[in-house]
Amino acid sequence: MLRSVLALLLGVTACVAADFSVLEGVPIQEQGRKKPYLVFAQETTLALAGKTAVSIDGRRWSAPELVTTLWLNPAGWETKPLILINNRDLKKAIGLDPMQKLFAYQDLETNPQLRQLLSEAQTLRMKPGSARLSGLPKEASDVGMQLAEFESLVNGSAFRFIANPRGEESPWFAVPADQVSALRDALIRNDAEAFRTESLKLKTQWAAAEPALQPPAWRISLELIYQKLHPFRWAWILYLGAGLSLSLSFRFPLAYKATWALAVAGLLFQIAGFTSRVLIAGRAPVTNMYESILWVAFGTVLFALIFEAIYRSRYFLLGAIPVAVVSLILADTQTIALSPAINPLTAVLRNNFWLTTHVLSITLSYAAFALALGIAHIALIQILAGKKPAAPIYNYLYRTLQVGVLLLATGTILGGVWANYSWGRFWDWDPKETWALITLLGYLIVLHGRIAGYWGGFGMAVGSVISFLAVLMAWYGVNFVLGVGLHSYGFGTGGFGWALAFVAAELVFVAAAFARNRTLRSSPGAKSRSKAEEQVVTS
Repeated sequence: MLRSVLALLLGVTACVAADFSVLEGVPIQEQGRKKPYLVFAQETTLALAGKTAVSIDGRRWSAPELVTTLWLNPAGWETKPLILINNRDLKKAIGLDPMQKLFAYQDLETNPQLRQLLSEAQTLRMKPGSARLSGLPKEASDVGMQLAEFESLVNGSAFRFIANPRGEESPWFAVPADQVSALRDALIRNDAEAFRTESLKLKTQWAAAEPALQPPAWRISLELIYQKLHPFRWAWILYLGAGLSLSLSFRFPLAYKATWALAVAGLLFQIAGFTSRVLIAGRAPVTNMYESILWVAFGTVLFALIFEAIYRSRYFLLGAIPVAVVSLILADTQTIALSPAINPLTAVLRNNFWLTTHVLSITLSYAAFALALGIAHIALIQILAGKKPAAPIYNYLYRTLQVGVLLLATGTILGGVWANYSWGRFWDWDPKETWALITLLGYLIVLHGRIAGYWGGFGMAVGSVISFLAVLMAWYGVNFVLGVGLHSYGFGTGGFGWALAFVAAELVFVAAAFARNRTLRSSPGAKSRSKAEEQVVTS
C-alpha cells in the first residue's frame, strides 16, 4: 500500500517495477513497418533524447519504460528534460543555454523564437521548387519533429498496435485509451505481476483481431534477438582483439593464429548481423550511410583475409583492422548522424537486383580502397620513421587498388544501367555519379602513372591516400555536405567537423611523408631504395 501511495505522489521519480518483457515483443506499426515494441521504444527514445536510455532526476529509464510511461502516465513529463538539441547556433538563437543538451517539452513549445523559426521553415517548404532546408530553419524543423513525437506519445496516437482489416499496406490503428486502462492502473500501482498479466491479455487480443495481417512471429523474434545481441558491436570488439593479437604475432608466431580466429569470428558476427537485417527488411543491407559503413568494414576485413590467405604477410590485416574497428565504433556510437533504424525503401530503390549488384559493387570498392588506404599508411609511416618500407608492401598496395578499381568501374556502369531503368537516362551528371567518376579516374591515374613510370611505390602510396579523399566525398560529402541530386534517399546530416578533421589530418600526414621521403632520397642508399620500389608487380 505504501509503495502505491509513493508511486502516485512521486510521479515520474517513482521506481517503476513493471515487467516489460511481454510488451517488448508485441508488433507495432511505425513509418510503414511492423516492428517489435522494444525496437519502436528504442528508436523513439533515440529520436527524442539521442540515446536509448535516459537519466531523469538521478534515475535511469530504459526505452520501453520511458515510452510506456509517457503513454500511460504522462503527467509531469512535459517539464522533464527529454528533448536533445545539439546545435549551438540554434540554442543561442532561441535563447537557450548553449552548454545544455536536453530540454523540456514545455520550455520549447512556449519558446517564441523557436515558433518563429518553425514558421519560417514551413514557409520555405511551401515555396515552389524550394531546395532542402538548411541552417537554422533545418535545425528548428528537426526540433519541431521531436516535439511532435513527444505529443504523439503523450496523446497515444503513436501506439498503433491494432491491425487495419483493409489490408497489408493500410495504416494500423492507435489503441483506445479505455482498452489499456487496466494496464495503466498496474503501471501506476507499481504492480509488476498485474502489468505482465495485462500485457499478455492485450497481446493475445490484438493478435487475434486480424491474425493474417500480423507479421510472422519468427521475424519479430529475430528482430528482438538482433536488437539485444548487438552483433556489430561484438564484431568490432573481436576485431580489436585481433589487432592486439596481430601486434604480438611479430614476436610470438602463435598469436598469428589467434589473430585469424578473432578476425574470422568478427566477420561471422557481421554476417549474422547482415543476415538478420536482410531477413527483417527483405532487402540488401546497404541503403543508407549506417549500413554502408558496416558493409565497408566487412569488405575491408574480408579482402584482407583473402589476401592474407594468399600472401601470409600480416600487412593486409594490419591495414584492415584499424579501418574496420574505427568504422564499426562510429556506426555503434554516432547513432544520431548514423541511424541504425531499418526503414522501408523509397520507390526508386525497390528493385533488389539492381540494389544488390550496383550498391554492393560500389561499397565493396570503397572497402578495397579503405584497405589500400591502410596499407599505404603502413608504408608512409615507415618512411616517416626513416625506414625503408618492406619490399613487397607496394606490390600488396597495387593488388588491392586493382580490386578496388575493378569493383568501382563495375558498380558505376551498373549504376548507369539502373539509372536508365529508373529515370530513363544512363547518365545525368548527378553529384553522386560525377564524384564516382572522379574517384574512378583518380585511382586510374594512380595505377597508370605507376605503370608508365611517372612515380614509384611511394607515389602510389601517396596517390592512394589522396584518392581516398575522393571516395570520402562520393560516399559522405555528396549526401551529408552537398545534399543535392537524384540520390536524395541517402541524404543526412552530421559529422562534418569530423570529416573535415580527417581530410586535414591526411593532408598533413601526406605532406610530412613527402618531405621525409625527399630527405631520405638524398641520403646514402637512396638508389637501392628506389630500385626496390621498381620491383612492384605491374601486371
